[in-house]
Amino acid sequence: MSRFSQANSVGLVTPQVYRFDQPLTLASGRDLPAYDLMVETYGELNATASNAVLICHALSGHHHAAGWHSADDAKPGWWDAYIGPGKAIDTQKFFVVALNNIGGCHGSTGPTSINPETGKIWGGDFPTLRVRDWVATQARLADRLGIAQWAAVVGGSLGGMQAMRWTLEYPDRVRHCVAVASALKLSAQNIAFNETARQAILGDPDFVAGHYAEQGRLPVKGLSVARMIGHITYLSDDGMGQKFGRELRSGSFDQGIDEPVEFQIESYLRYQGKSFSKVFDANTYILMTHALDYFDLAREYNHDPAQAFRRALCNFLVVSFTTDWRFAPARSREIVNALMRADKNVTYAEVESPYGHDAFLVGNQPRYENLFASYMQGIAV
Repeated sequence: MSRFSQANSVGLVTPQVYRFDQPLTLASGRDLPAYDLMVETYGELNATASNAVLICHALSGHHHAAGWHSADDAKPGWWDAYIGPGKAIDTQKFFVVALNNIGGCHGSTGPTSINPETGKIWGGDFPTLRVRDWVATQARLADRLGIAQWAAVVGGSLGGMQAMRWTLEYPDRVRHCVAVASALKLSAQNIAFNETARQAILGDPDFVAGHYAEQGRLPVKGLSVARMIGHITYLSDDGMGQKFGRELRSGSFDQGIDEPVEFQIESYLRYQGKSFSKVFDANTYILMTHALDYFDLAREYNHDPAQAFRRALCNFLVVSFTTDWRFAPARSREIVNALMRADKNVTYAEVESPYGHDAFLVGNQPRYENLFASYMQGIAV
């Protein structure tokens, strides 16, 4: 049986570009005169448009969440383990919408797009973004698709922040919010990691203030190091130790002190960094990490998240993972405590997993899969 025709696969999918010509005033005060959103959908919208689920992506995510674009694809979409027939987000029951946010580099308007005012690539001149800007564009997309209310808005990490922001900006348009491995705001340590990664990019001579594309340059080294920094924080200590330990790729401790010794983990991180630099845009990385840093759900609610959540009208599922130290379970419990103080219906699970922050992406985790599927089955219409 072809992988494209497997019973639990959405199969071959084709993304679509949605053009929005109505200007968008961003949280920064700047206007985006027009923009494109790259979108994929899976399943069928029912007659009452009541079975739609929005997937919000994390830092390096995009619209391709499930299925395959072609027979040449090495891997399916980034959340294929959880989206498809019979999976947690069951496409036999739900109409699933996944998009690449503005500021992205996978087809939606972003730093690699043409600035209509100058006729040149936006580059480093692309406006600063906030999570609420993404939510605003997602609401316009819902209007275009004829979706008055989402059955659920779902996201992990930065995607979970978008899902929570939806419940405050458009409370009557969300029935369920699923926030996985997320937080009400970043810790100082998280902001420090992001700034260190950005400085690696900004310090690359080929970055040239974000205008590398129009000069035919690419800050490969800086973006590679940024990805290496980020990737370290997404894995757990135990998981990294089990996978790599102190295994050597080359050299020997018995050699002279001047002989190079290369650990497997070093080789792995360099490979991850180099691969990432070929498919992701440095300006997008800077925009996305700043949006992460700036997010604070309760800032305009007297810094009281319970007061903020009193605006919400939906039910919540909050999930954390034991070895996630980037978005630790304590951060999810802060969300849950605020929801309880706001008298909202919330289901919480802390899942044992060796995969660190990446656990929300990894398949073959029965407890995570079962609780996710059970919750989603309970809201199917």
